[in-house]
Amino acid sequence: MNDAASSLPVVIVGGGFSGAMLAARLAERDQASVLIERGDAFGPGVAYATPNDAHRLNVRAGRMSAVADRPGDFVDWLTTHHPDQADANGFAPRRLYGLYVRDRLSTTEVALPGLVRRLSGAVIAIEGRAAILSTGARIDGRAVVLATGNPAPRTTPTGEDGRIIANPWTPDALAPIQPGDDVLILGAGLTMVDVLLTLLSQGWRGRATAVSRRGLLPRAHGPHHDAPIDLPPEALSGPLSQRLAVARRLARAHGWRRVMEGYRPITLDLWQAAPSAERARFLRHLRPWWDVHRHRIAPEIAAELDRLFHENRLTVRPGRILDVEASADRVTVRLAGEAGQALTAPWLIDCTGPGHDATATPLTAALIAEGRARLDPLRLGLDLDQSGRVRHADGTPDPDLYVLGPPARSAFWETIAVPDIRQRIEALSLALTA
Repeated sequence: MNDAASSLPVVIVGGGFSGAMLAARLAERDQASVLIERGDAFGPGVAYATPNDAHRLNVRAGRMSAVADRPGDFVDWLTTHHPDQADANGFAPRRLYGLYVRDRLSTTEVALPGLVRRLSGAVIAIEGRAAILSTGARIDGRAVVLATGNPAPRTTPTGEDGRIIANPWTPDALAPIQPGDDVLILGAGLTMVDVLLTLLSQGWRGRATAVSRRGLLPRAHGPHHDAPIDLPPEALSGPLSQRLAVARRLARAHGWRRVMEGYRPITLDLWQAAPSAERARFLRHLRPWWDVHRHRIAPEIAAELDRLFHENRLTVRPGRILDVEASADRVTVRLAGEAGQALTAPWLIDCTGPGHDATATPLTAALIAEGRARLDPLRLGLDLDQSGRVRHADGTPDPDLYVLGPPARSAFWETIAVPDIRQRIEALSLALTA
């Protein structure tokens, strides 16, 4: 890179947690950046912008520092600003975490003026090391980082009278649901949990039926952090069936939470060492069980779900959906098997999670069309090298184009939780300032 290019800022597309915390870390390493966000809310992103304090972190506050070398940073911030929530073992409201991220970005800007430039606008193209905005403005940089967060769900049509709520994260998406209305929910993961909590905070008293392929619910954290166990070699190599058998044996002896904590620091290495065929088998057979044990919910949230079960207000059905039909006042979901059993309710809420389809997003679809990017073989997103650089159509990594956060899961798999993204921010900030 020539001297002129090296003096340019890093262009970061996406101003949520990943992008904002990368900009702050780069500034601390004396590297300027331009942080581009479609809206004007820099920092929280969708995950931490919720105003509902029933939405809790899924990781204990003591492990949620946004700074790799200051593990107590978030709890320290809580102690100063919200001392009633300053419990390292607790699960603080996500709203407070959004305020913490926003505050860290602002504090960095004040302490290191001129190193972070905020820019509101929609990026429609990447040309070389520049981002092109919908206004026609061109933002040149020394490198471009795509930190666009979780994409919107792959949705079904909204149907007549909007009876299908395709994206529950849209502001006030659940407002039309009346207190006594029953609902059908597609998916039984973390999004479903948030939707139920939102409905309850609105005074909802109806019943919910959630449908997912296997009918699995997220597991709960224990009362305290579980110490990891040392995993034996046979749990780390060999056929997946063998590793699963070893993991089950260890779980019976030590508890499944301790086994999952043992895998946590080495998941990246295992994923990157696995050939594509092994990754495919994991996704096809083990992923649902991995997800519900790995991405856990706070004990108090699990207790709320238990209450709904005991009151016969929540049912989780395993099954494959054949079709969905919406009329003016009802939605009908037909399931495979059981003679095509039909479920009916006034509302259907799509909680199937992010739609990681790089070809459906105009920005990444254009990169694929021009050959600057390609899809991961398993269609998890863009194909990346082990540093997070985008691979061209011929497989060569692009030296100037990186992906950070949830869209980088093809290379890193675990890219959703803050501790994992924090690790990637540290590695990427080092690479961009080397």
